[in-house]
Amino acid sequence: MTLRNLKKKFNLFLLILLVGFAVACTSPPVNQPTPQPAPPIQDLDIAVGQTIYVPAYTKIYSSPRGQTLDLTVTLSIHNTDTDQPIFLTSIRYYDAQGSLVREYLDNPLQLAPLATADFYVEATTAASEGLGANFIVEWGAEQPVYEPVVEAIMIHADSTQGISFTSPGRVINQLQSAED
Repeated sequence: MTLRNLKKKFNLFLLILLVGFAVACTSPPVNQPTPQPAPPIQDLDIAVGQTIYVPAYTKIYSSPRGQTLDLTVTLSIHNTDTDQPIFLTSIRYYDAQGSLVREYLDNPLQLAPLATADFYVEATTAASEGLGANFIVEWGAEQPVYEPVVEAIMIHADSTQGISFTSPGRVINQLQSAED
């Protein structure tokens, strides 16, 4: 066996090893929350609820020349009530022009006490949606509860450097039952 053939075999071995390592290091796919059994929306007796606007930055300027970094966005909704569930009735994602990109829920999603639901937007998908995308989250509860924490988490990681930040949701509509 010549030195040249040995080098080729060694390079092939390294290539196979690197590909195997890259495949092994990929993270598992992000699972969307599995809806727990919830009564149909018309059977819910919503007493309190909110509509929450959540800014989501799908790109961010990274240099004086106007270059941008694509960001991965995760919408996170935490039920902060220790005793009562809340119902997520609508999660809508809009691009920077205000056009609906995706409705995440077909049916209400029950969020148990202290449970969290998250919704994921890939950086490659979000890149075409502009810098100022957003979510509209609607939730309700059948009795008074502590308000959920709703925020978007943006991240970009490249090699050993990265950027991440959060964007809190803001209430734009408050629902209270007529009894109050």
